[in-house]
Amino acid sequence: MKNTAIAMLLSLITASPLAAQWLNYPTPGLPRTPDGKPDFTAPAPRTADGKPDLSGHWRLNGLGYSFNIFGNQRVDMLPWAQAVYAKRAMNFAKDSPETNCLPSGPRAGLFGMEPVKFVQTPGLLLILYEDAPTRQVFLDGRPLPTDPNPSWMGYSVGHWEGDTLVVETAGYNDRTWLDFAGHPHTEALRVTERFRRMNVGRIQMEMTFDDPKAYAMPWTIGIDVDLMPDTELLENVCNENEKDRHRLVGRLDDEQAREVKVSPKVLATYVGTYHAGPLGKIRVSIEGDQLAIELSGGNGRHQALARSDTEFLVPALGGSLTFLKNENKAVTHVRLTIVEGDIDARRMDKTDR
Repeated sequence: MKNTAIAMLLSLITASPLAAQWLNYPTPGLPRTPDGKPDFTAPAPRTADGKPDLSGHWRLNGLGYSFNIFGNQRVDMLPWAQAVYAKRAMNFAKDSPETNCLPSGPRAGLFGMEPVKFVQTPGLLLILYEDAPTRQVFLDGRPLPTDPNPSWMGYSVGHWEGDTLVVETAGYNDRTWLDFAGHPHTEALRVTERFRRMNVGRIQMEMTFDDPKAYAMPWTIGIDVDLMPDTELLENVCNENEKDRHRLVGRLDDEQAREVKVSPKVLATYVGTYHAGPLGKIRVSIEGDQLAIELSGGNGRHQALARSDTEFLVPALGGSLTFLKNENKAVTHVRLTIVEGDIDARRMDKTDR
């Protein structure tokens, strides 16, 4: 299978360790159960002024949205944006900012794997990433700048609506993409985030994207944000020892021409939900005469191109799926193959879906 830009990006997602990165140092002040484990259901902490305290290390579990920022919604693009998106998709997104070690912009933190650190003070919220510039969210009442110099991460101000922190960001440059697939945006993009800490272990988050120069309407996505206790950020410098870009070759129409036909009876045996550990769930369905693949996070369905009766290329995800059977010829797992290795996802019974 040809190497693609998105495959490299997925390797960046999955390469970060999920275990504690600063060994043997429990998070100070975190409520714990009698056996010493974090008590994620304890009430949300508050600052001295009574506001919910968002401070901590978090995982923004929007992995699916990283491949399709619309999720399952239909959002109409203006003709020029549609043409740009189609060209990027045909070239396997090889010219994405991340491929060239540039910041990911408005969707930073949506990868669902790497930790994000919030540091909250009365007048400022800092959002730190392992591989993107730090964001400053000003909580001191200032407005957004009226004529900002366009930047990778934009300019952010926030205010409280009850226990919900509302963050408005504008002033992005137009060099970033909204997802790995290549949905573009202009400098008119405005993003509104809403953070509500439900308890110690969970933040309810929404993101609304509004870019009237590229899209016919705004849209909103919901994201699960989970606490990652007893850990710290690690430095991640993309340009250090980068060796992939020269191998990003191929076009989508080349892969489509290689597709083989698989009988509907065989395809039907693969339909179901598979659990891929930290990557969440992989849902397999049939659309027309092809398999369709959907990841957790509302990323929409993606076309799977058959290479054989058991192996399928999923260009939008930058990898392939191979269905595995037991001695009774029953499908038990699907193997996701990406640049750094294989991930076996267990087929889920109806009782554990």
